[in-house]
Amino acid sequence: MKNIIQDLTKEELGEVIKPSFRAKQIYNWIYHKYADSFEEMKNLPKEMREKLDEAYTLTPLKTVMVQNSKDGSRKYLFELHDKHTVEAVLLLMREKEYHEDGSVKHQERYTVCISSQVGCKVGCAFCLTAKGGFMRNLTAGEIVEQVRMIKKDNAIDANRRVNIVFMGMGEPLDNLTEVAKAVKIFADPEGMAIATHRQTISTSGLSTKIEKLGKMELGVNLAISLHAVDDELRQQLMPINKAYNIESIITAVKNFPVNDRKRVMFEYLVIKDVNDDISAAKKLLSLLDGIKAKVNLIYFNPYGGTEFKRPSEKEMKAFQEYLTKRGLHCTIRESKGLDISAACGQLREQESVRPEA
Repeated sequence: MKNIIQDLTKEELGEVIKPSFRAKQIYNWIYHKYADSFEEMKNLPKEMREKLDEAYTLTPLKTVMVQNSKDGSRKYLFELHDKHTVEAVLLLMREKEYHEDGSVKHQERYTVCISSQVGCKVGCAFCLTAKGGFMRNLTAGEIVEQVRMIKKDNAIDANRRVNIVFMGMGEPLDNLTEVAKAVKIFADPEGMAIATHRQTISTSGLSTKIEKLGKMELGVNLAISLHAVDDELRQQLMPINKAYNIESIITAVKNFPVNDRKRVMFEYLVIKDVNDDISAAKKLLSLLDGIKAKVNLIYFNPYGGTEFKRPSEKEMKAFQEYLTKRGLHCTIRESKGLDISAACGQLREQESVRPEA
């Protein structure tokens, strides 16, 4: 297996490629022109292209499957060099809008949800990703390549920014070193130039790692997958709560550096008859008191074999209204990709059980 060139920051690339200005040219080919071979890099000397090709790969991922939703979402299943697979999702958050004269008023707005691990150790009861167990961490380059491939596949120009959420397969803070490196590679102005305030790390609540992330001062947004308001229920849904209880998470969040214009996002997966009543809303309000918080209510996305059910729109709105009327910023996430394998791990699970042709 060759080394993955996307694993290298521009500075690291400049240390191994001489003269170092070549690193900027290579970055331009990878992240602006979406080159898939070193042979395409015609402004590099032929000998350098050949040496790069001997030492590095530009294509560490292979697209196995793409599912398209009628709402514009696209879900990708990527194969890694060791035949393991991971998922990523392109979400169309806003469609392109035009003026009356036909000129573009607003470009499309995209969010890309990416994976940080093959499988996951957390073992949430409602998540399909953990069903296959944990295999390994992704490298920074394998994380970065998910976005590069999606941008290329959808003809999203290099200068068009997308929002990134580390919210696919895996627990990002369980792979903090590589995730932090990927954040920096994404943000490099010579690369994708996706500013850190456009990047969100979503965690199941590894409180000690939240503290470590805060000390890195990366400038990323933080999202906490809370999903319950007391330790007993959260432990049933998320066994990791035994090690990182709600109190430890809240303490870590209160110490996390937050941009003046930003809030810490609390993801709350609403499951019918489990955590969707007003008593839960009351506890949530009390729990987040004193935190610059935003609550994102998420409809549970059903998948085959799960015992959990999707709440009704009426139940979701009642929960939201209780919080907003009492001053807590709260939104209901618009469900995307319901007509495709939307739940994390669902597409990977389907592919793994497909009969051989």
